[in-house]
Amino acid sequence: VQLQASGGGLVQAGASLRLSCAASEGTFTSYARVWFRQAPGKEREFVAGISSVGDNTYYADSVKGRFTIFRDNAKNTVYLQMNSLKPEDTAVYYCAAGRYYSITNYKHYNYWGQGTEVTVSS
Repeated sequence: VQLQASGGGLVQAGASLRLSCAASEGTFTSYARVWFRQAPGKEREFVAGISSVGDNTYYADSVKGRFTIFRDNAKNTVYLQMNSLKPEDTAVYYCAAGRYYSITNYKHYNYWGQGTEVTVSS
């Protein structure tokens, strides 16, 4: 069982990126899916979460209004649309799966992708 994150890159401030997290098995359609990020020297922090059927979402205050999480269960994939990127968004972004979509403690989530790096230059 794997989660594969992709879509990171180097962009300028104000640009957009879309991250993807594909699951290797269809069982992940019954899981809440989340994105975390970790900047150098900092703890892993919650970014956004979405319920198993996609009807509920939850965002960190720092990204609210700029990031959108959504999922396509037919493709076993969750996305993170990131707009108006800021240098402080620079981090490695990780996708994860678990029972709840709004738990901000990373220890709650049992399944993790490998991370995709996002760098935003000023």
